[in-house]
Amino acid sequence: MRSYAEDTSAAGRQVLPDLVRAWALFGICVVNVGVLSWPMMSSYHYPGGLTSGADEAAYWGVNALFLMKSYSLFSLMFGVGFAYQMQSAERRGVGFAGRYWRRIIGLLAFGILNITCLFFGDILVMYAVLGSLLFLFRKSGPKTLMRWGIAIYVLQIVLAALMAVSIWAGMTYAPEDMAEMMAEFEAGDAAALAAFGSGSFIEAATYRTMTYLESGVFMFLFQGPGAFAFFLIGFALVKTGAIADPAAAIWKRSRHILLPLGLLVSGAGGWLMVAGEGMSDPTMMWGMLLVTIGSPFSTFGYLGLIAKFAEGRGGPIRAFLARGGTASLTAYLMQNLILSLIFHAYGLDLFAKVPAAQAIAIAAGVALFTIAFASIWRLFFSRGPLEYILRGWTYLGAR
Repeated sequence: MRSYAEDTSAAGRQVLPDLVRAWALFGICVVNVGVLSWPMMSSYHYPGGLTSGADEAAYWGVNALFLMKSYSLFSLMFGVGFAYQMQSAERRGVGFAGRYWRRIIGLLAFGILNITCLFFGDILVMYAVLGSLLFLFRKSGPKTLMRWGIAIYVLQIVLAALMAVSIWAGMTYAPEDMAEMMAEFEAGDAAALAAFGSGSFIEAATYRTMTYLESGVFMFLFQGPGAFAFFLIGFALVKTGAIADPAAAIWKRSRHILLPLGLLVSGAGGWLMVAGEGMSDPTMMWGMLLVTIGSPFSTFGYLGLIAKFAEGRGGPIRAFLARGGTASLTAYLMQNLILSLIFHAYGLDLFAKVPAAQAIAIAAGVALFTIAFASIWRLFFSRGPLEYILRGWTYLGAR
């Protein structure tokens, strides 16, 4: 049994990326539970979701602190992983392209499995598709990557603004059309309640698959540009060396300047999302726009805080969390498995029955459990269980 320090040294890893993955996994879990425990279009705004001030406070906290930021961190780490894979292939003098495309296919397969069996809000399929585009930037310099990343994230903000404006314009100038759309949303919520609140596993799997096929384009527009932007930014941070240096000046500026700005904007957006009444409410969509604007600032602010935590040597808590971050695929899919079994009818049958504060508390516990499981597993094994499968397919037995 090797210590985390010995393990990272032998594998050529750095502590900062592993800690970032662990933090992202926690945030992803408390965000995703809003859709795993309640109908997607209404989430906690569905009757019974926000029944007290504690529920509203918990929902606001998730929106202000984690919504979009956690997936941004996770996406940034995908770009970091891409760079590490390239560097590893160069050090070994082996081809990169074949292994990378097998990895993309492996992620796609895990994503399809996740959508069908666990959670239609999957990101792995999106990562596989966008990862194919990332390959085109493999020879780009850090400045080019950062410029493209910033430009594409601006596109994400523009798309969020267009969504908010379209909802506002519809409510203002075409209320009849909006009434029809709201009726469709209500029908969608009723279908989710039937599938997850009383349906069998097969019925839930069918609903998940059909929902993803029907709303996949919207999900890509809602998250795709931002995810790809952070792919590029993560790739750039490896090329500049900043991701391997917790003491780099960028991290001090990020936690002192960008974090307060990001939290201020996201906090205002989170308040509007609580005040709104679902995806068809302009108030909620304006809140989502503010969260989208604040997210990159908060994301870099969190990176600055994590970098400070990563500085120095020792620290059993830091090592425990970082080691958990080394098996992020296992932890991510385990979160979806546990939450689906807790909330869906073929499990503990709590769908649309647990208000926001309780659902978020459950998700926080699940997140900590999965990170702890991954960390303890890695005490005895060189990789997480699903990482063994993905690596075996990626390398086809090669070392």
